[in-house]
Amino acid sequence: MSPRPMARPGGRSARVQEAVHTAVRELESEVGRDALTVPLVAARAGVTPSTIYRRWGDLRELLSDVAVERLRPEAPPENHGGLACDLTVWAEHFLDEMASPSGRAYIRDALLGDPDGSNAGQCSAYAADQVEVILARAAARGERAPEAETVIDHVVAPMMYRILFRPGGLDAAYARHLVSGVLDTTG
Repeated sequence: MSPRPMARPGGRSARVQEAVHTAVRELESEVGRDALTVPLVAARAGVTPSTIYRRWGDLRELLSDVAVERLRPEAPPENHGGLACDLTVWAEHFLDEMASPSGRAYIRDALLGDPDGSNAGQCSAYAADQVEVILARAAARGERAPEAETVIDHVVAPMMYRILFRPGGLDAAYARHLVSGVLDTTG
């Protein structure tokens, strides 16, 4: 069973989602991820296990939904006044967050409980939206900028590949190298 697509549900549904997500986060820190069960989460959230099964299907899909919400950026990318600086700072921050132990766990959860690919698509859209904000600012300043998909292909995709499959050497210098490369081909 796949979770129903609900970006930001309202009313009771929103309260249930928030209570369940909060319960998952609290229980993960208290008892550890391996001890999580649907009945334990339901009891903490004040809902029945059937509510969780009906909405999310199973624990894996629930953890995936929580991960996607946790991977959602909290604010637009910072504006430092120039494309190179804006994109570099964003890429360094993105890499730092995604390559952290919690970031890797959220990525893993988002993908593992994603039978139809919608969660992966949502996470990709988060990054693309952030990149588009940076590029729109650059365009408004009259700067020459690459297409958003070019930045995704040359900055975000290599980072995600390395985070998932070759995690060594992931530091700010790597992010700067990728940004420099995409800007050199645009410039």
